[in-house]
Amino acid sequence: MKGWPGEPDMEHDVLMADGNAASAAGKPITDVIFDFGNVLIYWDPQAVMIPRYTQEHIDQFLDNDISGFYDGNDMMDGGATVDEGVAWMRETHGDRWADMLRYYLDNFQDSLTGIVPGMRVLINDLKAAGVGVWGLSNWEKELFHVAEENCAILQELDGKLVSGFVKLRKPHKEIYEAALDRFGIDPATSVFIDDKAMNIVGANEAGIRGIRFSDSRKLREILINQGVDIPAVK
Repeated sequence: MKGWPGEPDMEHDVLMADGNAASAAGKPITDVIFDFGNVLIYWDPQAVMIPRYTQEHIDQFLDNDISGFYDGNDMMDGGATVDEGVAWMRETHGDRWADMLRYYLDNFQDSLTGIVPGMRVLINDLKAAGVGVWGLSNWEKELFHVAEENCAILQELDGKLVSGFVKLRKPHKEIYEAALDRFGIDPATSVFIDDKAMNIVGANEAGIRGIRFSDSRKLREILINQGVDIPAVK
């Protein structure tokens, strides 16, 4: 199975306000919280592996049922060190996959393949409109400096909370509450943007409306339809 296990069915590019977020429906948006990977910057683990591994081996490595790759990522995102992640994979899935994980981690910067089109300008437009822009991402503590050093868009945010540093991770409610507290913002007037459905569910549990992201133009349109005063796509 490729991708993170446990993903629920959810449409992309729809404002979700279920459960604890239902009372926020229709309220003005004063703050937008962004995930990083595949929302602001592209993250492609396959790109790291191409120089050393066949496509067959890469497909197997990125199949969680075979290698445990995504389970290992969850551990490291939650505060485990990269050495602990490799050791766990070696113990539970064997040397082959652990060695591939070590190679992936050692060459992690190659997984960051560029800014998602349209997102840099969207962030700048939101800031010009007086909307707060924040970051909340699952990321390994030891590898986050790679993203900060190589992806200038992350420096444009008003503040960031990264899972590996606080040993909490999405989709658990506690990390959203920690982010709200750190940023000093109201869940009822915030919206969270992520490419994973499970993380939108988690945001709703914390009282934050959410949008499962696929396209910057569609996101811009949703925000405008909710009353955010930013330029439309012509």
